[in-house]
This record gives sequence, C-alpha cells and structure tokens, in this order.
Amino acid sequence: KSISASHILIMYKDSQSSRSELSKEDAFEKIKKLHKEVTNDPNRFADLAVNNSDCSSASSGGALGSFGKGMMVKEFEDSAFSLKKNQISDPIETAFGFHIIKRDD
Repeated sequence: KSISASHILIMYKDSQSSRSELSKEDAFEKIKKLHKEVTNDPNRFADLAVNNSDCSSASSGGALGSFGKGMMVKEFEDSAFSLKKNQISDPIETAFGFHIIKRDD
C-alpha cells in the first residue's frame, strides 16, 4: 500500500546531508514553533514548507508524492503511515533532522 505525504524538514549542522548551520537545539526550537503555527492553521502547511523546509520538496509545498513501505527512513515511515488523511504529526527526528509530516491521502 502506498500513501502520499508532505513534510517540513529542519536540518541542523550535524544532521545527514545537512546544508544548515543551526545547532540541534535551535533546529528543535524552530520545528516546535512551526508545529504550533501549522497546528493553529493547517491550511498554511504548504506555505510554511515553501518558506522554511530544508528539503528540496519545499518548492512543491513539502509534497513528497506517494511512497510505499521501505522507501523512507524508518522513523519517517512509521509516523507517516500512522497518520490519518490530513492529519499532521508531532515533530519527529530522523538522521536528516526534524520533520513535521502531513498525510495527504
């Protein structure tokens, strides 16, 4: 089974493939602030992704398209597959940094 999801990624300087100079603590503070904003107004998810996400998916509002099991890192996959449609995850951490995930279908 495939699902589709979008995300906002905040990297920090020690995360995998990082292009960020943020400390891990600062990255976590930033993701918590973005999570609060997106929880208050879920319609802003794509806009917040475009303006904040460190993933190349930012230009498409964070959209990752569809993916099946085994295509994403485990923490990301577990969180994405546990969400209901249009549900937004709490911040999670992977090797790439901190993510907020929104299940699109």
